Amino acid sequence: MKRFLPALVLLAPLGFAQDVMQLTLKRAVDIALTPEGSARVALAEQSVRVSETHVNQARSAFFPNVDGTVNERSQTVNLHTFGFNFSFPGFSIPSIVGPFSIFDARASTQLTVLDFTTIRKYQASRTGLQAAKADLDVTKDQVSEQVARAYLASLREDAAYEAARANVELSEALLRLAQSQKDAGTGTGIEVTRAQVQLANDRQRLIVAENNRRRAVLQLLRAMGLDLKVDVQLSDKLSYQPVDTAAVESLLETARKGRSDLKAQQQHQQTARMNYSAVEAERLPSVSAYGDYGTIGNEIVGAHPTHTIGVQLKVPLYDGGRRSSRKQESLLQVREEEIRTRDLGLQVELDVRLALDSLRSADSQVKTAGEGLTLAQSELEQAQRRYQAGVANSLEVTDAQTRLDRARDNQVDALYNYNLARLELATATGAIQEYVQK
Repeated sequence: MKRFLPALVLLAPLGFAQDVMQLTLKRAVDIALTPEGSARVALAEQSVRVSETHVNQARSAFFPNVDGTVNERSQTVNLHTFGFNFSFPGFSIPSIVGPFSIFDARASTQLTVLDFTTIRKYQASRTGLQAAKADLDVTKDQVSEQVARAYLASLREDAAYEAARANVELSEALLRLAQSQKDAGTGTGIEVTRAQVQLANDRQRLIVAENNRRRAVLQLLRAMGLDLKVDVQLSDKLSYQPVDTAAVESLLETARKGRSDLKAQQQHQQTARMNYSAVEAERLPSVSAYGDYGTIGNEIVGAHPTHTIGVQLKVPLYDGGRRSSRKQESLLQVREEEIRTRDLGLQVELDVRLALDSLRSADSQVKTAGEGLTLAQSELEQAQRRYQAGVANSLEVTDAQTRLDRARDNQVDALYNYNLARLELATATGAIQEYVQK
């Protein structure tokens, strides 16, 4: 039950038990990052736990290994196999001795005193744990970006639906105007038919927009890991929020310090180096201690205590080249990780530059689309006045209405592209969590 509490806490303020879930971007990401949300996050957390077990396994090599045995056996021995195959005049050594009983109860222990390979393996496991945690951060950032993109796509379809509905309302108003002009004798039947065709087209686009909105919400629910039957109402709207973009070098420095995938790759590179050091340390001597204590005799009663204590120095001399091959393999893995780190660094720079260019372009698009929408609205108002005054026909109104429809679509696209560019810049600079929490 405890593992479900985070999701319940997040879902309770959203009205999950009600018919409609009120959803903000921050809440959507928070739900996706819970263990019951995105499967990718849950799998990454499991990888961290697996790495923790690897650390515990490597740490166990520093503790003594203690075993206890109890042995009761009946034995017969052929002395000839041990070289006792001779005799004296009047006396001969029997070839078979026994059967006789042996009872042995003993505790034995073994402890690694000094082994550089074990030390390096433990250090490598700890570095691997840090890499797994860094991978978890990478997964969270990727899931956050995925949810944010799905949320922005839903906002876009929401705005497109609202624009389509406004177009339908405008077409209905213009149809009423054309009908009234005809009734007044200043209009014609073809103008009414033209308005009806425009209304039918706008209603068709409204149906398409509504379907696209449902599809976008389903994609959002899937990214969050929620039931697809949940009814969602988005709390945010597509809007323009100016961004003070810093210099490229400043953004690049922020990305190099903040990108979780770059940090994770650096941890993987460090893990490869530690594994290489562990293999290299296999050529060094190691020291271990061992001992046992117990009782031995022909039976339990009368058994005598015995013990063994020793220290062993092991010096690797020759293993047929296996150690050298493992060392070369580990070195190649280090080189591979270095190449990946260098390549990712170049990708980070590319992501920042592309995101910054996209943001600047999208900013201009928003301003241009806003001006175009204002002009289109003004044109339609003038065309309506001219039509009502009888100095223009309905074609002028229809053309102005078509340009207004396009201007509304352009504004929706421009706002979506701008917000998407903001998201891409936050992702490129490693500030995705700050972006979604605003």
